[in-house]
Amino acid sequence: MSAKAKLTEFEIDQKVIAQADDNAAWEKPILVRRTRAASLSIPPDLAARAAFLAKLHRKPSLEEWLTRVIQERIELEEAAFIGAKQELAAKTG
Repeated sequence: MSAKAKLTEFEIDQKVIAQADDNAAWEKPILVRRTRAASLSIPPDLAARAAFLAKLHRKPSLEEWLTRVIQERIELEEAAFIGAKQELAAKTG
């Protein structure tokens, strides 16, 4: 079989089954880390208000709406920080 010949799914399965107990046939194991989503705890009344607003904005989930709101707020804060930094540099420069 040439190196370019494509194996069928069945052939791949048969090869894997044949080599399953042969440690020499396998590469060194690799470590895969799952990225964890951040978890926030907010007061129940704030969560209820956020859920209402998510529905008002027709978002399918509260999490999606909160993600968008947080992202927008971070972008605003970063822009304000850059502006303040430039203003300070202009005054001192």
